[in-house]
Amino acid sequence: MAASSGRPSSLEGLDAASRDATRAEAVVVLSLAVAAALAIKVPALFGLQLGRDNDPFYARNLSLFVLPLLTGYFAWKRRPAVSVCVWLALVFAAGALFANVFPFETRSETGVLTALHLPMALWLAVGVAYAGGRWFAGGGRIDFVRFSGELFIYYVLMALGGVVFTAFTMMMFKAIGTNAAWLAQHWLIPCGAMGAVIIGSWLVETKQGAIGNVAPVLTRLFTPLFAVMLLMFLATMAWTGSPIRVEREVLIGFDLLLALVVGLVLFAVSARAPEAPAGVFDWLQLLLVVSALVADVVALSAIAVRISEFGVTPNRVAALGENLILLANLAWSAWLYAQFLRGSRPFAALERWQIACLPVYSAWAAIVVTVFPPLFAYA
Repeated sequence: MAASSGRPSSLEGLDAASRDATRAEAVVVLSLAVAAALAIKVPALFGLQLGRDNDPFYARNLSLFVLPLLTGYFAWKRRPAVSVCVWLALVFAAGALFANVFPFETRSETGVLTALHLPMALWLAVGVAYAGGRWFAGGGRIDFVRFSGELFIYYVLMALGGVVFTAFTMMMFKAIGTNAAWLAQHWLIPCGAMGAVIIGSWLVETKQGAIGNVAPVLTRLFTPLFAVMLLMFLATMAWTGSPIRVEREVLIGFDLLLALVVGLVLFAVSARAPEAPAGVFDWLQLLLVVSALVADVVALSAIAVRISEFGVTPNRVAALGENLILLANLAWSAWLYAQFLRGSRPFAALERWQIACLPVYSAWAAIVVTVFPPLFAYA
């Protein structure tokens, strides 16, 4: 009887320890989320209020309000070596320096490029903290890819909830004759957007089973949709003879589309069992990759023509580099997918290739942030 009474006591102790650890992590996460929400208000103490005049400053520094705190959360949880923590701190310090040290002109193209590329460069540092000591071993990089995709899904869902919450808040204040637009614009939206990154990351960490069932379904849903959309785009362009307009907004949108396609492929690779046999979805993935590859070639040709006719600009050079990286990624991915479907290469080769490309994107983003502003005279 004594033996049987001792066993539940041991299990209860284990459960209590687990609950205490969960509570401690929740306190840390909530504290970091509040810190991220308040961090975006710190510049206001120095006269940099959120608004049109200071939009370039906030755009360039947006990732710096939250990504160091997210990295700190993973460093606290994974306990990497002190040297790794020092390296990560130096990376974010360099990011803050290059985001603010250059005298960007008004409506500067290189300033916009810095705002777009700095988060890409710093996201690799988040990945190193997430993987702990497993960045080059034990599947740490593919786990980070999976985490990134699931965080995106959570963030979108939280953003939709935030839109509803903000709408109801403004409606309630309006009912008493008060315009709460200032509350939404200066507090709810910016603070909520920052804090949601921390909360979403924690939810991915603690609720992986739930979102893990949704993410592959969304990937399988949007893969054929994007493939059909790209095919329709290419067919329409060929039928009408209309070239791609190489303007800043068009280039940004087009590159985001191609990056999203690569992200779909990458997330599908991370969610697939490497030993599983080829199926219909793999053929759809190949169709998506080939369609994106053709679209990328068309975009590259349009950029090259634009540069030869009107000269070099920061946007065109940045787009040229990004599209060349995407071209290499998509071309070799298509070849590896075809080889896998023919049975001459294992699926793991495609997974290794996608993982190998991750630092290349961050490296190019770092070049855009650090080299482009002085190279193009901060224009």
